[in-house]
Amino acid sequence: MKTRILTSVVGIGILAAVLWWVHTPILPVAVGLLAIIASWEIFHAVGFGTRDLYLLVPVAVVDMMVMLTAGETLQLIAIPMVTLMAVYLAVCLIRKSQEISFEKLGSVVFFSGVALLGFYSLRWFAYALPADTYHQDAVYFILLGLCFAWGGDTGAYFIGRSFGKHKLAPIVSPKKTVEGAFGGVLGSILGGLLLTFIFRAAMGSETILAETGDWYYLALVILGALASVLGMVGDLFASVIKRQHQIKDYGHLFPGHGGVMDRFDSVLFIAPLVSGAVRLALYFGLF
Repeated sequence: MKTRILTSVVGIGILAAVLWWVHTPILPVAVGLLAIIASWEIFHAVGFGTRDLYLLVPVAVVDMMVMLTAGETLQLIAIPMVTLMAVYLAVCLIRKSQEISFEKLGSVVFFSGVALLGFYSLRWFAYALPADTYHQDAVYFILLGLCFAWGGDTGAYFIGRSFGKHKLAPIVSPKKTVEGAFGGVLGSILGGLLLTFIFRAAMGSETILAETGDWYYLALVILGALASVLGMVGDLFASVIKRQHQIKDYGHLFPGHGGVMDRFDSVLFIAPLVSGAVRLALYFGLF
């Protein structure tokens, strides 16, 4: 428990530092590294080793290039980058058809796409909400996605541990319960509401939240509930991979917590939902 708490404190400190410089290259580099590490964890989980790293290199390059570009530049280079990566991996598979498993390589590429989408959704807020117009609103929405995810995890853990009786997915994750799932929904909603109250009080008029009415809190409750469900999907998705490959944790980057996938599995599915909701709100002029 002491290790978990210490890791959490250090992690919060690093998160605070990254968010302090949210409108600098520090954020895209940080989330890019997380995406690459997550891909490496899956790469290792399915049975690839250090000698196979040449297969992961193009994935890592694409991840970082996507994170460091945005807007029209990203649209311009996205198709060429993905095409080159596909051709490279296809040639590797052709040349070493007896050594490389298409199923394993395909699973790594598929998951890397999921990780890239999830982590880029966090990076997108800094691009779409520049500081000169939206002040620190990018920080709020990044934290909102994290609060939905980790609030849901916390609620599911404590409610499930105290009242859990009915198994949610006994084959995939025997410890998860229906009661815990309801606790997760409640935890996500409360996490989002608490963050919003604190951010609104701290930032005053320097936030788009100051211009929203009571409708926003209803929207937040609905979004939190949907986010919790997606977070459970992400959690169970990660559990399926671990169970099929008989591993306990994806890694040891966060002592007491596991690897990137152990901590961010639900975030990968929740962050795109939050960024999509913000896109719609901006499009319809709600913010």
